[in-house]
Amino acid sequence: MIVITAPTGNIGRRLLPLLLDSAPARGEALRVIVRDPARLPGPVRERVEVVTGSHGDAAVVDRAFDGADAVFWLVPPDSSRTPHEAYLEFTRPAADALAAHGVGHVVGVSALGRGTPVADRAGLVTASLAMDDLLSQSGAAHRALACPSFFENLLEDAGSIRERGRFTDTVDAGRKAPLVAVADIAAVAAGLLLDRSWTGTGSVPVLGPEDLSPDDLARIMTERLGRPVRYERQALDDLRATLLGHGLDATFVEGVVDMKRAKDDGLDAGAARVPETATPTTFAQWVARTLEPAVLSHGR
Repeated sequence: MIVITAPTGNIGRRLLPLLLDSAPARGEALRVIVRDPARLPGPVRERVEVVTGSHGDAAVVDRAFDGADAVFWLVPPDSSRTPHEAYLEFTRPAADALAAHGVGHVVGVSALGRGTPVADRAGLVTASLAMDDLLSQSGAAHRALACPSFFENLLEDAGSIRERGRFTDTVDAGRKAPLVAVADIAAVAAGLLLDRSWTGTGSVPVLGPEDLSPDDLARIMTERLGRPVRYERQALDDLRATLLGHGLDATFVEGVVDMKRAKDDGLDAGAARVPETATPTTFAQWVARTLEPAVLSHGR
């Protein structure tokens, strides 16, 4: 039995089809934890066991992990809570349930940065790494998918790219760093969940095929979209003011700002790209498949 948390999120909804294609043939059942089962596609609901509720709820994970052999763990974004609450306190009931039910394996989505000089002051990433430590103490074999920023983050700028030919971030325009497509993260997670010959605890960097700077992203988007696209660097103080203006928890906002500062200081630069850590989807491919349709459809 494999349990999937956050099955309707960006990664989970790509992971589920991969598991549905392979797990039944291996004699493995699938169970999902979801707040609203109606958000699952009908054909999916018919093929999985559904536990309704939040996977931050002790009673829910206790029920869901009973009889489980493996768990896919992903903390949903919650800007109403502090980073400690959003990652560690949300995960603590799951860590207890993993131990109580003797679950053998857990694959979690986390972040790059462990072992770097800025890891202890990287805001949300620091909290995510502490979450990994908590899961590793549960007794289950644990792999943390150590991810850089996602290509999909640019979807938030689809309207700006369409209307003003501009996207923003807070890092230096020339700083190269790994980026990854969420579909590739799902594929790595599926491989680990289906082949559980691994033991112990550790991290698996998921690095995409190449390091890219904001200027590189602008150049590729310009080429692929057939319209000028430029990068505009946002000051951290401006980012803070914008997020606070949206009513986000002040401590969570500082966690975002600290993470952004750490990324500009090389947080994502510590992992080596080798065949085992590279993933196949290029940024140009992702633009053609995902960003271009979003830009063209925005506002219609």
